[in-house]
Amino acid sequence: MHIYNTLTRRKEPFKPLVDGKVSMYVCGMTVYDYCHLGHARVMVAFDVITRYLRHRGYDVTYVRNITDIDDKILKRAEENGEAISALTERMIAAMHEDEARLNVLPPSQEPRATGHIGDIIRMIETLVEKGFAYAAENGDVYYRVRKFADYGKLNNRQLDDMRSGARVEVDVHKEDPLDFVLWKAAKPGEAHWHSPWGDGRPGWHIECSAMSTCCLGDTFDIHGGGPDLTFPHHENEIAQSEAATGKTYVNTWMHAGAVRVNQEKMSKSLGNFFTIRDVLAEHDPEVVRYLLVASHYRSPINYSVDSLVEARKSLTRLYTALEGVEVASEGEQGAYAERFTASMDDDFNTPEALAVLFDLARDLNRAKSDQPEAAPRLAAELQRLAGVLGLLQQTPQAFLKGAQHSMALSEDEIEARIAERQAAKANKNFARADAIRDELAALGIVLKDSREGTTWVIEAP
Repeated sequence: MHIYNTLTRRKEPFKPLVDGKVSMYVCGMTVYDYCHLGHARVMVAFDVITRYLRHRGYDVTYVRNITDIDDKILKRAEENGEAISALTERMIAAMHEDEARLNVLPPSQEPRATGHIGDIIRMIETLVEKGFAYAAENGDVYYRVRKFADYGKLNNRQLDDMRSGARVEVDVHKEDPLDFVLWKAAKPGEAHWHSPWGDGRPGWHIECSAMSTCCLGDTFDIHGGGPDLTFPHHENEIAQSEAATGKTYVNTWMHAGAVRVNQEKMSKSLGNFFTIRDVLAEHDPEVVRYLLVASHYRSPINYSVDSLVEARKSLTRLYTALEGVEVASEGEQGAYAERFTASMDDDFNTPEALAVLFDLARDLNRAKSDQPEAAPRLAAELQRLAGVLGLLQQTPQAFLKGAQHSMALSEDEIEARIAERQAAKANKNFARADAIRDELAALGIVLKDSREGTTWVIEAP
């Protein structure tokens, strides 16, 4: 198995620290608002990675944190006139609902920043003792960036280039403009914890360093996150953790691609910002998941109505292959499994893995008429391999008829139209029969005629 390592900027053979076990940490959500499509991208990408590693026989410890104390959380709670804990608990519950609908498995551990304040303080104390951090007169504690010789290695940046080319926060209390905060002194009335430097709360970067090493050890196999986290967040994590422990922090760094909406960057200012629940209110969750899986995890995804239409058509092809087949208890393993494994072993290449599924679906369709005795095992293999990607988890009937909320007509209304069409055909009123078919097709309801009668499926119009 080979994985692209952001740190080395190349694919590398994957060898975990402990044979048969994988330790992985992924930066989770700051819970001040509902999760958006960018969060869904990361959720699904690392869910697929976890599922596949387990499929390959690894014992995976997947840790994804929750940031439940942060400037944005304090501001939103104040705007809402609610307690911080009430806001964060509400958003965490919503996040869990969203990921469950996308068929994202819960992580092995889900530490919260507020549950690791003691660990955070101890790590900051270590950094101060080693000279990598200093307490300022205003009660803040800062990290000395220039003290860490390897700063910038994840992003291949030089310190002086960062200073001249980046927007650096001006703070008279810093020794150097590039230094970043580890501990923030509390403002009057603000949530705070006691520390050797006075009442305050942790900075964002130190939270992940403390939580990841507490859950997985000083060095672990994989650290993942969204594309916007490489700098400064992950760069700062490396600096903090390696300075504190004196050991390599992470062996393999993985970053998911961004989500674009109609080829534009998703942002509230452009009016193209969508929460997960916005999207799932209009579209089948499995269709959305398919869209997220269909692109390689490192590639950007374009979210649009057209892309969702294509995702539904693709899923329909797979479910149609399964339709009418009694699935065997074991699959027809062999060439399909080998090709699927080869694709996923190559840096989790889901587009190629899906191509294997479509070849399998094509052969299953042929077997249904030419070799019906082989169809059940082929169907089992299709379901088994698709399940590694978290797909084909519904019955064909449930998916092909579509979720009720996405249907313009009820099932009874559709059946009534079909009966009307059959009557029109019996009366040789073929123009009316064709008109009914076209009316239903315009609503995304596709009729399929056979000697046994007329059935229907939902396809995006």
